[in-house]
Amino acid sequence: MNNHASRVYSFTAGPAVLPMPVLEQAQADLLCLPGGGASILEISHRSKVFEAILDEAINNIKQLLGLPEGYHVLFVGGGASTQFATIPANILGKEETANYILTGTWGKKALAEAKLFGKTNVAWDGKADNYNHVPADSELNLDPNAVYTHITSNETIQGVEFQTEPASAAPLVCDASSDFLSRPMDVSKYGLIYAGAQKNIGPAGAAVVIIRDDMVARIPDGLPSMIDYRTHIKNNSLYNTPPAFTIYIISLVTRWIKDTVGGLDAMQKLNQEKAGWLYSAIDGSNGYYKGHAVPSSRSMMNVTWRLPSDELEAKFVTEAKAAGLWELKGHRSVGGIRASIYNAMPAEGVKALVQFMQEFQTKNG
Repeated sequence: MNNHASRVYSFTAGPAVLPMPVLEQAQADLLCLPGGGASILEISHRSKVFEAILDEAINNIKQLLGLPEGYHVLFVGGGASTQFATIPANILGKEETANYILTGTWGKKALAEAKLFGKTNVAWDGKADNYNHVPADSELNLDPNAVYTHITSNETIQGVEFQTEPASAAPLVCDASSDFLSRPMDVSKYGLIYAGAQKNIGPAGAAVVIIRDDMVARIPDGLPSMIDYRTHIKNNSLYNTPPAFTIYIISLVTRWIKDTVGGLDAMQKLNQEKAGWLYSAIDGSNGYYKGHAVPSSRSMMNVTWRLPSDELEAKFVTEAKAAGLWELKGHRSVGGIRASIYNAMPAEGVKALVQFMQEFQTKNG
């Protein structure tokens, strides 16, 4: 049965859109994975078939990022939110300090967890402007003795994104959940990168952790096995039963980025083009649509804007859904409209949204 005709353009912040070729491959393989004798949902995580899937997912990420020697790629359960506590448990000593740069909701959540384990220094907080931009290096008050500096590369709710890494003497630790593999990264600047899968590279159920050897060396003895990164390094993410289906989809999505899209430079170009269409529609509306993020901090992944009234925003969301453009309501802390246009959002979906925006303004302006 083919349900393609009933699909809509879903702009949800996550779990988010997946590439159609990946969904079709998963559909074809779901009853019986080639060589597996059963579904990916049923085969052993100790089987050679699954180990090959896991290895491909790891190697694809290494290739796409050009990962230097001395880094480990792990898949762990609990999503990125579990990493908010796992990272300081592994890296931050009780009498040590970590810098936190707060550019939105997820950075604040990470900070709250870190305070349970050691000292924290808020190097910058954008609360006064409702997190509508990221800081310049000159605005940062970094502790020079900190063991790491934590950033959220893209804040999903506010729609702000670091265009370049902040200058930090301490290794960067980055929550890259909502822009992971959307663009190239200079990984050498990072001691640890983590990302929930469900925004940009797969379904919910796993987080990717990329950790450098010098950070591994900081891990104290006595941690519970499941939150000790060394457990997962030693066992190649197979200490316990991993989120096998999520890893399978990640292997397909990273293959799609690598082989079909052509790598992260090409992926970035496509994402910039899609975001450009939306921001041009906002900027060209003569103030009818007002973007939340300062232009220099605008996200390629999550575009946020307001309309002249709450009533018009509610009408916009309702009529957009009727037009096949779903999940456009903004988060309650920002309000307005949010369009999440991750890697797999097709250009046609963004073009349809831009056309709807123009027609809506004409009818309701």
